[in-house]
Amino acid sequence: MSDLFPKITEQGLDALRSRIGVKIENTLEPWCYEATRDNIRHYAHGIGDDNPLWCDPEYAAKTKFGTLVALPSFLFATNRIISGYVGGLPGVHAMWAGADWTWHKPVLRNDEISTSAHLKELISHETRFAGRAIQQIYHVDFFNQHGDLVSEADSWCFRTDRDEARERGTKYDGVKAAPQKVYSDEELETFFELYANEEVRGSETRYWESVTEGEVLRPLAKGPMTVTGFIAYAQGWGGLYIRANKLNWRQIAAHPGLGIKNRFGIPDCPERVHWEDDFAQMVGTPGAYDYGPERCSWLTHHLTNWMGDDGFLRRATSKIRRHNPAGDLLTFTAKVKRKYIEDGRHLVDITQEARNQDGELSILGTGTVELPSKEAPSR
Repeated sequence: MSDLFPKITEQGLDALRSRIGVKIENTLEPWCYEATRDNIRHYAHGIGDDNPLWCDPEYAAKTKFGTLVALPSFLFATNRIISGYVGGLPGVHAMWAGADWTWHKPVLRNDEISTSAHLKELISHETRFAGRAIQQIYHVDFFNQHGDLVSEADSWCFRTDRDEARERGTKYDGVKAAPQKVYSDEELETFFELYANEEVRGSETRYWESVTEGEVLRPLAKGPMTVTGFIAYAQGWGGLYIRANKLNWRQIAAHPGLGIKNRFGIPDCPERVHWEDDFAQMVGTPGAYDYGPERCSWLTHHLTNWMGDDGFLRRATSKIRRHNPAGDLLTFTAKVKRKYIEDGRHLVDITQEARNQDGELSILGTGTVELPSKEAPSR
């Protein structure tokens, strides 16, 4: 096997461990500093969410908020660390793989967001994708312009040796050997019926008393996966390394490990695994694939559709289980696991998962939603 890329080393891991618990300074500037009307809408449309609470000022003005609200996952656009900008191990591949979010307050139109982040933990794993992988976990706090903590989250990437994944990884052997899937019009029409039947609860209040443990949420569709769709998400989210001309040169000059030469011999960003099949296959995946924060955002989209304007998403977790290459169709399903009262809040725990067209597990998730009660005043 010929080594094309830098590898994980004990020296690199030792240097990375020295950063645990240390506040991160001078990170890349976020894509969005403020939750403006356009920034919220661009992110919502980037994940295919047309909820009028995020996108329609006239509608939002009539809700209890009196203005547009940022969808919970919008905060991905306000910090590079939470989105997968990992330090250390230069030139080693990073794949965003999950998050554990807690929200304390809604983010309203024109709120200004500041953040504080640190490396929390490093965990070694053995994987079918690339053998040894390092889970790199960060913690990020999010504050509004008043200094209020609006949210906090852990997120993690897996650092993997690209050469190991390409040459020895077995996770996608079946996918790589299979002929390319071409959908019939009939197959697509069946899938698109999920879009036609998607329900945004909106102003129709869902009360805690009306929820039954074991009840099933209406399925949510995402796909078919296309490079166009991946780019649509990057437009709203900002991408980690997408820069042009002088700004791209400056970025690669400061961080040479980011500059991986393309077929023209030009150093280009590693993020192009999301739009270049050839490069994605060089790192061991079947082809260009979706963004991890994008998939996490689809989970929370499923929950906010269900809870309506008067609900509040308190917590959500996500664990990615495989890549979604272009061509995949995803169906999200969910079920109410438990309803309970805690600290005066009327809460509902929900379990989620998404599978592709072949029934393969793509992502697991959970959510905790606070709902209004008919018998108690809203908080």
